[in-house]
Amino acid sequence: MLKEKNFLEDITSYALKKFKELGTTESEVACSHSVTEEILVRNGKFEEIKKSDEISLGLNAYFEKKKSSISISNLSKDKINYAIQKCVDMAKNTPEDKFCGLADPNFFYKNDNEELSLYDESTISYEKKESYIKECENEALKKKEIFNSNGASFSEIKSNFFLQNSNGFGDGYKTSYYSVYCDVIAKSNGSMERDYEIASKRFFNDLPVAKKIGDTAATRSIKKLNSKKIKSFNGDIILEPRIASSLLAHFIGSISGHNLARKVSFIKGEVGESIFGEEVNIIDDPKIPKGLGTKKFDNEGVSCQKLNIVINGKLNEIFLDTYSAKMLNKKTNGRSSGATNFFVNNGKTETKDLIKDTGKGIYITDLFGSGFNSVTGDFSKGGSGFLIENGEIKYPVNEITIASNILHMFKNLILGNDLELKYRINSPTIKISNVSIGGI
Repeated sequence: MLKEKNFLEDITSYALKKFKELGTTESEVACSHSVTEEILVRNGKFEEIKKSDEISLGLNAYFEKKKSSISISNLSKDKINYAIQKCVDMAKNTPEDKFCGLADPNFFYKNDNEELSLYDESTISYEKKESYIKECENEALKKKEIFNSNGASFSEIKSNFFLQNSNGFGDGYKTSYYSVYCDVIAKSNGSMERDYEIASKRFFNDLPVAKKIGDTAATRSIKKLNSKKIKSFNGDIILEPRIASSLLAHFIGSISGHNLARKVSFIKGEVGESIFGEEVNIIDDPKIPKGLGTKKFDNEGVSCQKLNIVINGKLNEIFLDTYSAKMLNKKTNGRSSGATNFFVNNGKTETKDLIKDTGKGIYITDLFGSGFNSVTGDFSKGGSGFLIENGEIKYPVNEITIASNILHMFKNLILGNDLELKYRINSPTIKISNVSIGGI
């Protein structure tokens, strides 16, 4: 059973009182509770079930410009008292940091009546969850090319938290999260390929029909069969939406106030800096009802508002918390938790036309590896997908390498018009011209 607000608030209030008694100049406390259930079936047979019930207390103590933090999971009064005392002792002996401190109360979230539909009150039985993922997998296994399964899984997480600090902020809310994953292996003429489909929602009833998830996983695997190796060339790449989203994750890191202040970003971070073509507009919106990244306030209690990150290809906002804002002589914009619902607005071109207008290139369905330099922007990752010649998809290819500089990639991209808000980071199909495609 998920702990209610009063229980969590009582603990944070007690901790704040103890901090004050011990002479802290500021303090911040967060108490959270989550209940998780995970189920895995493989080849129609139940394989694993995991249940967890986790509660934690995060403590931050300040003595002027000194700070320390401790987190504990045993919430007996003795353990809380011990942790608070230790946190205070650590803070007293920590070097000063002129940028540390709580957020300005003027930025705190105040609208408690806002309804963002983040918590599913319904109770989903174990039998219903198991039936759902078995149906996913069964649908995939119906196809004759699918000869094995890596499993289908279901995850449910329900959480509640309360954040309180000595500057007068105190609030929290419940969230729920449901995720389904199906991973299967196709085989034909000695060729084997795997692929997957995943869906995540705040509400159980918003998940796709189970058969659709299994069918998509199977179809993706089958299409990759009999992949070929190709010779290296310079050409265009087209990134399907879920791969395009992974490219945007590098941009998110580049606009972190902390990275910009420490000059470990491949951009300068100045408002008006030209990074993309004029077609590109990027938004981070924490107020989308039922969004996977939706939130009322960040980890400091600062209100989260919609940000127009990029307007007509030019940088308009960066991600700032209280600390990085002080480093850059700016004001926090409620992003101590990072990106919320981050997406690139649709372009004007249909995906079929992006392909049709490609002389020679690759339609990318997988990118892997860690070949990215966040300071220089140099990009090199392994991948697989489908060869495009004269505007037509020819056959699947694997063991390729995509290499370029990410600023070049950003400047030379064309957006499709198939945006769906399925993840925390979302993008339509993206086409990028003139990159190095390594093969044999």
